[in-house]
Amino acid sequence: MNRLAAVLLVLGAAAIITVARGGHELPIYPSFYPHEIEIRSLAPEDAVQPLRDGMIQAYIGGGLGFSATPAGDIRPVESLGSFIVVRTNPGSARVQDDAAACGVVGTVVRALAAQSDFVPHPYPVTPFHGDYLHHADLAAAAAARVSEPTAPTGDLKIAARGGLAQSHPDWSAREADWDAEVTEIDAAELVASAMFTVNGWLAPPWVRTGWFHAERLLADAASEPARKQRIDSDLQRLKAGNFTTLVERINLERDLVTLLTSGCRKLVAGYTVKREYVNVEFSAGIENIGYDSLTGLHSPMFIRTVKLKDFPWNGWLALGIDGKPAAAWNPIGGMTDPFGRLMGFAVGDPALLPSPYQAGWMLNRISDLPSGR
Repeated sequence: MNRLAAVLLVLGAAAIITVARGGHELPIYPSFYPHEIEIRSLAPEDAVQPLRDGMIQAYIGGGLGFSATPAGDIRPVESLGSFIVVRTNPGSARVQDDAAACGVVGTVVRALAAQSDFVPHPYPVTPFHGDYLHHADLAAAAAARVSEPTAPTGDLKIAARGGLAQSHPDWSAREADWDAEVTEIDAAELVASAMFTVNGWLAPPWVRTGWFHAERLLADAASEPARKQRIDSDLQRLKAGNFTTLVERINLERDLVTLLTSGCRKLVAGYTVKREYVNVEFSAGIENIGYDSLTGLHSPMFIRTVKLKDFPWNGWLALGIDGKPAAAWNPIGGMTDPFGRLMGFAVGDPALLPSPYQAGWMLNRISDLPSGR
């Protein structure tokens, strides 16, 4: 009997040990450092003090104003802010021909250049775009062309759409019978409005390219049938991948943007720079901050790189963002507002992520290794 009891005791102990050794780990690890991410809806004026105090580590979006120079622990992150677009009114007596339109646009661009937050760049592909080097010579030629002296056009009625234009003392948002219109188009929203998710993939693949942004900004101004046909042809070939070499593709992109920027009826006059702020204080702040050149901190790259300074791993990350949730929290047709997209960057796990400083994409979680390894 004692022998039977001993055997049962050994078997029981073995069973217990086996269970103890059979632990289970999570099959999927999050692809970011913090183990908890809190997103708070905060108006810009309400976010300054929490950012200084370390109650939030970053504020997503522009508009954060400081009454004085921020302390050394509050650092700016710069990305493309808005495109500043000048459009002439075809019904205005001041712009009856192309030469007159160029004179009006030149006058408006010179007035914009006096604005402190405006960066003159009369070409839709900016240095923040990953494909800018393919267009650098065309951008320089456009800048030289716009800077050529033209007869000044006075007493213009300018319709101002957006904060930068409305800060000009002589321009009004209520101007009805306008000669030219100055519009501010948010670059991050331009990207977001064209991006969608299909089966875990962010698309379309060209959503971050300068030529695609140029088409979205300027294509509606092309009125000549031959020019419109060439624009449509180049656009269709680029989207269909109807080219054989890299050189052919780049030349197609350059040709498309050249067609879009010919004339003065509608022109990207320049851009603004968006500044978002982060707290880098030790130990309440963050480090290892990746961000996107077009969308700034509002990007999957920021969520997947940022790390709390007081934790080698894990930690509680608190982010502020302007605006309350306004879209459904589901990956199919939802998460289309800034709050929802930021949350989607955290809970989603797409195969490809926007490359932060390039026009294309990068692999997420997997590596593209050479064959044979």
